[in-house]
Amino acid sequence: MSGCVHSFFVDGRNVTRFAAFGSQDDEKKWMEFRTMTTSQPSDLTSVIGSNLPFLRRYARALTGSQEKGDNYAAATLEAILSDFDGFDRSISPKVALFKVFQTIWNSTGGALSDGDSGLAAKAQKHLSRLTRDTREALLLHTIEEMDFVEVGEVLNTTPEEAKELVDIAYSEMAKSVSGKIMIIEDEAIIAMDLESIVGDMGHMVTGIAKTETEALKLFGEEQPDLILSDIQLADLSSGIDAVNKILGENASIPVIFITAFPERLLTGESPEPAFLIAKPYTEEQVRSAVSQAMFFSSTETLQV
Repeated sequence: MSGCVHSFFVDGRNVTRFAAFGSQDDEKKWMEFRTMTTSQPSDLTSVIGSNLPFLRRYARALTGSQEKGDNYAAATLEAILSDFDGFDRSISPKVALFKVFQTIWNSTGGALSDGDSGLAAKAQKHLSRLTRDTREALLLHTIEEMDFVEVGEVLNTTPEEAKELVDIAYSEMAKSVSGKIMIIEDEAIIAMDLESIVGDMGHMVTGIAKTETEALKLFGEEQPDLILSDIQLADLSSGIDAVNKILGENASIPVIFITAFPERLLTGESPEPAFLIAKPYTEEQVRSAVSQAMFFSSTETLQV
């Protein structure tokens, strides 16, 4: 990475971007900048840095895009750099970081706007039917594993209202979108579990592939609306390689990767997935991630 400061746009708004701890050098520069501009405690960089991968995961899931999600995460860092008092130290660092993000997210109206086209426009059509803040509450509670007090803190609401938002999210998203899902997973028990979960959600599983070769063959037989994929497969082939080849034929299919090491795919340094589930996962995490990702499917087979 050549420098610490870059420029990018969030919904047409130019924002100065600080490299999101892409390297030790970037982190050093950020600490030097903090030292020059404020006398805040020296642990600020470490507590933000340790939670930044999770903020990227949340932002990517909300936007359905690595690029847009990472831009919002970077804008969050810039907001903290501009006003350290905006980072609330009376609550946990992760919740404080997400709370700053949420302020930016709300101020821009979200990453999907009326000017979007193609895949984003289809997602906007689906998302416009949902109650405000329900997707955010669901992701915070399930994927980010925040309790309702923490969700309420991020969304500036009460724990009771946060729980209600999650309940509404489950209800609305279950009725909104269903489609065909392809599973790439070499462990039979996990594959059967995933098949059961998405089947109970009303989705149809096109099949289960244990290797890259099987995945490409299965995709050739029936195109899915969504792919659930492990990283390491049975014959030591790669789920990532399989997905990349599939996306070479249809780049608009959303993919959820399941991995025991999610931080490795949340660095912001290279092309990375928009949707990620950590192993071991819970049924609620799978349901939440699948529901979110389905809104970004571009195929016309979805039943809305």
